[in-house]
Amino acid sequence: MHRYERAAVTSGPSVGNPGAVRVAALQMSSGDSVDSNLALIDRLLGEAAAAGCDLVLLPENCAFVGAKDADKIAIAEDVGDGPIQAFLAEAAGRHGLTVVAGSIPLKSPEPSRCFGGSMAYGADGRRLGYYRKIHLFDVDLPDRDERYRESETMAQGDQPIVVDTPLGLLGLTICYDLRFPELYRRLAADGATAFAIPAAFTETTGQAHWHTLLRARAIENLAYVIAAGQHGRHPNGRTTFGHSLIVDPWGRVLAEQAQGDGLVMADLDPELPAYHRRKFPVLAHRSPVLAG
Repeated sequence: MHRYERAAVTSGPSVGNPGAVRVAALQMSSGDSVDSNLALIDRLLGEAAAAGCDLVLLPENCAFVGAKDADKIAIAEDVGDGPIQAFLAEAAGRHGLTVVAGSIPLKSPEPSRCFGGSMAYGADGRRLGYYRKIHLFDVDLPDRDERYRESETMAQGDQPIVVDTPLGLLGLTICYDLRFPELYRRLAADGATAFAIPAAFTETTGQAHWHTLLRARAIENLAYVIAAGQHGRHPNGRTTFGHSLIVDPWGRVLAEQAQGDGLVMADLDPELPAYHRRKFPVLAHRSPVLAG
């Protein structure tokens, strides 16, 4: 059973705007069967299309979560070649949706490590661009027996990426990137008026920081935030936080779903970030001493 939440933007010139773009964050609990994960994605993309969505963001690790972190190496694909990318491109075109596939494993020059790649496809199925995760989650959680070392099986990307979508220029990021505000400032400087933040946030860090960080990235940059999360317990024994949501440029949560598979939807005005940036020109007030 899928639960949907939909909200219209509620500030600035966007109220009643016929040019609004319907955006969805897709929430799921990925397992170790690529076919099953892709079948669920396809079904939810179909429901998003039927609901009039234009843009859908999938969560991190949308196609696969194995029992061990290294399991993803076996399904890693070259950019532009492989069954997962072929499915994503075909599904985007068949459903007539712009689809940002949170992350899938992409081959790196090192056989023992892969990139986490966020793949963006237009409504015609054409690839708009892709981003390789820059910040890798190598942490020991305070006061808990939880240890994460993404760098053992993942290579580090090094290039911020913005792609053109029906909502405007969208900055691509992945999960742990959320804790590095300088990346989002760079994306805003590159023209982004919205950020895609697919994630598999842990239950522990999600409860502590998820909402605060997402709203902060929106407020700091007067940009939309679309955050698609994994939820529930996965084959590796980890539990993810869920709470997929959409935030407006003033930091208001427009729609959210705590747990369960489904779609979180909102109608967004592409002009609203520019409106806020004119009225409240915080980005223009940055000191050149600190802008480097």
